[in-house]
Amino acid sequence: QVQLVESGGGLVQAGGSLRLSCAASGRTFSSYAMGWFRQAPGKEREFVAAINWSGDRTSYSNSVKGRFTISRDSAKNTVYLQMNSLQPEDMAVYSCAVANKPWVTTTSQYEYPYWGQGTQVTVSS
Repeated sequence: QVQLVESGGGLVQAGGSLRLSCAASGRTFSSYAMGWFRQAPGKEREFVAAINWSGDRTSYSNSVKGRFTISRDSAKNTVYLQMNSLQPEDMAVYSCAVANKPWVTTTSQYEYPYWGQGTQVTVSS
């Protein structure tokens, strides 16, 4: 019912920017909260950002606040993650996910039953 495909990852120097996209399909896309998670080499997957169905509520990990911006375009069935001032610590595989509710109050990955395949973000320093 929900399919997610991430894109936009790549190699960037420290201080640079990337914009990740998550193309979604399914009529439930506009009704559910969506989030971005990341998993660095040798690390567990961690929460990055989330956005509600209407786009007027967002949340961010403390490590990315002020640098990353999550947004969504319902007309294009797409969620974005604008990443600025990238640091080597941001290097990870970034995955988008869809929750089964309009808003998620926790940062748990288990709030999100639907996941994309992930896109690699590499930051050089």
